[in-house]
Amino acid sequence: MGRLQGRAAIVTGAASGIGRASAELFAAEGALVLAVDRPGTNLSFEHGAIETLGVDISEDAAPTAIVDAAVQAFGKLDIVYSNAGVSGSTPVGETSDAEFDRQYGVNLRAGFRISREATPHLVKSGVGRLIYTASIMARHTDNGLVAYSASKAGLVGMMRTFALELGRHGVTANAILPGAIATGMTAGSFQREDVAALWAKKAALKRLGQPIDIARAALFLASDDGGFVTGQALGVDGGLMLRV
Repeated sequence: MGRLQGRAAIVTGAASGIGRASAELFAAEGALVLAVDRPGTNLSFEHGAIETLGVDISEDAAPTAIVDAAVQAFGKLDIVYSNAGVSGSTPVGETSDAEFDRQYGVNLRAGFRISREATPHLVKSGVGRLIYTASIMARHTDNGLVAYSASKAGLVGMMRTFALELGRHGVTANAILPGAIATGMTAGSFQREDVAALWAKKAALKRLGQPIDIARAALFLASDDGGFVTGQALGVDGGLMLRV
């Protein structure tokens, strides 16, 4: 029997990368999964337990549409993995309001609104799980990442409050902080062999992370194995940040 047997999950940003790997792994472990991504993205899965929904998570009506679709399909909701995110690199003085709001809107505001909409169902579940994909840049930063780092740091702070307030109902909330992961978001950089080699060399494990590395961490947090873990920001970076 799988570690998520019979549980109902939402995974956002599920068309590629970490989201796709997580949706497939959750389904393989027995979960009923609603895979969510923008309209027009590749939401084709072979696993029969995966339902799909094309919606822009930053739209005002999206949280209700997503949660309602999951509950209508599965009759309940146990797990919400808010994985969808966007990035960008712009110097502080050149970062427009629109760019800041774009990253804030997807990385933080959408995650909050989906979590809030899902809360009554997660409380009812008794084994509710909120999981967020943050970033090591929630704790660190680099040139050009003012909007990204701010939104991911905010996500971690938000997660801790959900963990505190919902813990009495058996709901856990945790964030995963990926390091250098080979995904569609990072393809522009890591397709260059010299850049990929540089980041691999920085990590203690001497390799880039793969989406499945993050999916496995999400599975742990979603399962009974992670049932006494809450309010935590789990670094999954291959030891990338061990050195200053």
